[in-house]
Amino acid sequence: MTDSGKTDPPHAKKRSRAIYLLPNLFTTAALFAGFYAIIAAINNRFEYAAIAVLVALVLDGLDGRIARLTNTSSAFGAEYDSMSDMVSFGIAPALIMYEWSLHAVERQGFGKAGWLAAFLFAACAALRLARFNVQVGKVDKRFFQGLASPSAAALLVCTVWVFHDTGFTGSQVAWFSMIVTVGGALLMVSNFAYYSFKDFGAAQRIPFMAMLLLVMIFVFASIDPPKVLFAGFALYCLSGPLHAGWRWMRKKRG
Repeated sequence: MTDSGKTDPPHAKKRSRAIYLLPNLFTTAALFAGFYAIIAAINNRFEYAAIAVLVALVLDGLDGRIARLTNTSSAFGAEYDSMSDMVSFGIAPALIMYEWSLHAVERQGFGKAGWLAAFLFAACAALRLARFNVQVGKVDKRFFQGLASPSAAALLVCTVWVFHDTGFTGSQVAWFSMIVTVGGALLMVSNFAYYSFKDFGAAQRIPFMAMLLLVMIFVFASIDPPKVLFAGFALYCLSGPLHAGWRWMRKKRG
């Protein structure tokens, strides 16, 4: 009913239930990439699985920016994005790492440690996403509290990709895989601050040299993508604890 007592026209209710196509199309594409990564891992195509998760990461970064730029943000889009993230950055990387390496821990006489580590990663990804959703609008957008699940997922799949590319089998590096998986899981639910890059180039101009630096990064990454991406994400994952340690040292000296 309107204020005048008249019934709203039928098309008004239909319009209120509508969803925005463009940002949700990118979210669906990210979900598809995550699902494809699972199928690829089951079929022992680990390089394709790793690349698919990285594609999902790029698409996940685009859907939110497109929604903000086109003023098409919605509660439905936010919830759908979280469901997609859980598949692409929680379930998919955990399964990829288990299928490639962690299952070998069980054969080495340590029982269910491998799949428990994979489950821990998936559970921490869910907790990280839930915490992020309830903190929207309450924390500084320039920083994440805890490692974001896409970055943790990228760390896992880049580990798989770089070792697979250099000829190592998952069984040979099973314990390193265990450390990376558990470490990534715990960083997601930690209180370490990570720069979000959400304000980078969003509403302000950047110097020409900064643009040139971005071009050089792409050129450098194309030389050996597995190693460069692994190094980049590993450094980013370590930046939270290192920054916290640096601040603690400064405070202690002061």
